[in-house]
Amino acid sequence: MSKTNFLIISLQVLGRFLGGIFFFPIWWYSLGFLRFVSKIIAFWQGEQRRLGFWLWLKNLFVPMYGQHDLAGRLISFFVRLVQIIFRGLILLLWFIICLLLLVIWLVLPFGLMLALAFQIIAI
Repeated sequence: MSKTNFLIISLQVLGRFLGGIFFFPIWWYSLGFLRFVSKIIAFWQGEQRRLGFWLWLKNLFVPMYGQHDLAGRLISFFVRLVQIIFRGLILLLWFIICLLLLVIWLVLPFGLMLALAFQIIAI
């Protein structure tokens, strides 16, 4: 009786292990990738909010500190323009980093399999 249970449980464990190995690439490129993309998008939107890029862009022509004379408008325009340029560059840098992370996510399993193949061949 105990030998039968041991054999059945061992086969179940082996089946789950092999099933997990074969299911992993399907998960990595479907549900795992979609979850990773949603986290990347949430991160990038958080950086947008943190930098306030759209708020600076929306208020580009609004004079700062309520100074409606020509000097106040010109100074506030150029100060906001410089802020928009720098914040836009930072946002672009974050966008490029997010795209690189997505590419790494897609290429990582192939790179690991290639490294494993080189290790096996070297033995």
